[in-house]
Amino acid sequence: MSKRSTTTVAALALVCAVTVLTPTGLAYAEPSPSPSPSSSPGVKDLESVRKKIDKLYHQAAVATDEYNAAEEKAADQSDQIVKLARKIAAGQQELDGLKGRAGAAAREQYRNGGISQETQFMLAGDPSRFLDNAGRAYQGQQATRNLMSRLVRTQDELEAYADAAADKWKALDEGREKKAAAKERIEKQIKAAQKIEDKLAKKEREQLRQLEEAAEQKAQTEWLSSGVLKEIDGKASEAGKKAVRYASEQLGKPYVWGAEGPKSFDCSGLTSQAWASAKRPIPRTSQEQWKQLKHIDIKDMRPGDLIIYHDDASHVGMYIGKGAIIHAPRPGRNVTVAGAGSMAMLGVVRPDA
Repeated sequence: MSKRSTTTVAALALVCAVTVLTPTGLAYAEPSPSPSPSSSPGVKDLESVRKKIDKLYHQAAVATDEYNAAEEKAADQSDQIVKLARKIAAGQQELDGLKGRAGAAAREQYRNGGISQETQFMLAGDPSRFLDNAGRAYQGQQATRNLMSRLVRTQDELEAYADAAADKWKALDEGREKKAAAKERIEKQIKAAQKIEDKLAKKEREQLRQLEEAAEQKAQTEWLSSGVLKEIDGKASEAGKKAVRYASEQLGKPYVWGAEGPKSFDCSGLTSQAWASAKRPIPRTSQEQWKQLKHIDIKDMRPGDLIIYHDDASHVGMYIGKGAIIHAPRPGRNVTVAGAGSMAMLGVVRPDA
């Protein structure tokens, strides 16, 4: 590990120890008391605004997963179309060669007055020559049958490849439509959330951020108060250490939906690239990460594991130990360290199980 990486990991450990745990090691740092409605008349309204903004960004996150899935599928379909095109080109070349050989055989028969080689051999006066020629005639006959059979088979394969390519093109077009629709929904939801925030005064925006942090701290405190952290003592695998190191090096970079780095990330873009850096490719989206990767009990969690959030698996963060995660939260926020229990946890998956 480089000196810079060592320093980064050490700094993270310090952040986790100070911001995630209390001196007892069992509870999240108590949030600052939220202003009461009497001292700040707009707090109730701001809490309503916070929930509305959260809902909009959550809907954008769901659409982002759909967009990323469509993009990943389109890339796979494009690769398959290229492979099919190569098979079609090779098959056409083979078919042209077979047709040439079949044509040559037909021309030879025409030159012989329409009398096949077999008949010519049988008309020979010498019995020994007849037997010899009969054997060669049989071989020629078999070769002709094989040639025609191969010709038909190659034609059938070409038709199958062409049909498959047509299906892939159709699926690719449908995927593009889904991707465009998801993009439209994402931009609509983000624009609506930003429009709400833009109407707030600077002081109100700061209060809104404090309310967001207070809600996260409350959820983290409730999660830790269950004593779950006492049971979590897993050690990171070598691949897990590499993934955590990569994620740590992205701290402070902005969230951008659909981004996979190196300058910006969305939530699953960060986790998928982190594990790619550890030579363990994983699905691109949080929903597919939840579907395809091995599920792990929370008490068995170790650094590098991925925590999937919300019932629809629309968000993901990487566990780094000490009850904390690194994640790309949402538009307008940067890659950061947060409490593992600060959001509604669906479950844990392990890329290198």
